[in-house]
Amino acid sequence: MSFPGSIVRALHAAPEQVMVEHGKRSTTRGQLLTMTSTIAGGLRRSGLGPGCGVAMTLDVSAESLAAYLAAYTLGCRVIGVRPGLSQRQQAHVLSNGVDAVLDDHQVAALLRGPAESLTIEARPGDIARVAYTSGTTGLPKGCAQTYRALSAHWSWGRQTWSQDTAELAACFDRYLLFGTLASAVVQDYLALCLLGGGTAVIPEPDGTPLFPGVIERLRITATIMNVPRLYQMLDALRATPTDTGSLLAMLVAGSPLPAHRLAAAVHALGPVVHQAYGQTETGGLAALTPRDIGAGVLTSVGRPLPGVRVDIRDGEIYVRSDYMMSEYFGDQAETAEVLIDGWIRTRDLGYLANGYLHLTGRARDVIIVDALPVYAGPIERVLASHPDVDQAYVVGAPDDRTGEAIHAFVVPRAGHPPDSTALSALVRAELGQSSVPQTYTVVLDAPIAASGKPDKQALLELYPR
Repeated sequence: MSFPGSIVRALHAAPEQVMVEHGKRSTTRGQLLTMTSTIAGGLRRSGLGPGCGVAMTLDVSAESLAAYLAAYTLGCRVIGVRPGLSQRQQAHVLSNGVDAVLDDHQVAALLRGPAESLTIEARPGDIARVAYTSGTTGLPKGCAQTYRALSAHWSWGRQTWSQDTAELAACFDRYLLFGTLASAVVQDYLALCLLGGGTAVIPEPDGTPLFPGVIERLRITATIMNVPRLYQMLDALRATPTDTGSLLAMLVAGSPLPAHRLAAAVHALGPVVHQAYGQTETGGLAALTPRDIGAGVLTSVGRPLPGVRVDIRDGEIYVRSDYMMSEYFGDQAETAEVLIDGWIRTRDLGYLANGYLHLTGRARDVIIVDALPVYAGPIERVLASHPDVDQAYVVGAPDDRTGEAIHAFVVPRAGHPPDSTALSALVRAELGQSSVPQTYTVVLDAPIAASGKPDKQALLELYPR
């Protein structure tokens, strides 16, 4: 069944089952359907329907989930607006094909309207979702997926589920729903919970760090997290042991995870860790399962998901699938840079070996030394393999002689400050003299950007001048 019909059908199938738990309040699937139909009726009366752009500036709640579903059933183009955007970035997002903006107060007002029967007006070729990139290199770009694409999506279309995906969905009995519904990743894993019969659990803020205590407190069985949050969680577990025994699946994504950190996560949490790789432009591309990790695969981002084709061209990863974006919405020039003959140029560097995809760096993460390109990713990977290095980040620093020079920021493992001579020798042996950092700076931790990824621009500001 096509999206969003598959979602509506799943809600109809078990109306008494709790879909959302938020503090002491529970919302059943039947109640969520009623909320969805009520909001959809109000939006329809205001003139919104197929092809209209509806931007969502909403907190995480059952009402927000109903608002997203309502706009999808009407066949609207749904635009999630992330918190933390600059004023300029938000103005850019809200001026790009937006016909209406929904905030929490407006959703509450719509819910006071009359209930209506829910009809699905979505058309396969229309754009269903516009998910914006982090904008770390400028204005965020809107990655547009059609209703046809979401129907074929690895998580939203249950008919597409592989055995690994079905087993993962079975872990989502109590899925921790936090962050923002504007995130395509949050939405996509919410689909596993919804279609698999689970409950989305929204934590109440209590002034304490979310992880790891929330897992014990709310008996969470599945969650997603980025790599910096995983680091913080592992540090917290070392300081204060916490019962995470309810956890059946933890998805880690967003940036590369060194092998020793992946092994540390499995040691602390058990065989529940999955590593996922994808992009806003492509959706999920590959996954490393606990079975893979248990078999000793620690340096890969996993096998390509069903329906994903991978092609390596001059070391760069190109992909295609039925659910990848069709365009950068409203930006033909940027689209032409990335969408090439039906393939998406990821700008990630990597290779395939024995069916597993390995990343080696970013094509755009290049330092130009004496007019020659040097990629930061491979250097970071080699530095992070040293027993005294926990994390490594490489940037290009201005240099009067060479234009740019390689500078490395390293986070040491506890009690073992790394020796720069040994680090240079390791890089030289693995990658050659041209990749050896000219200077090193030891930092206790890496600053994190609003996107949840390490902030290299902030690191560069720490560069000793």
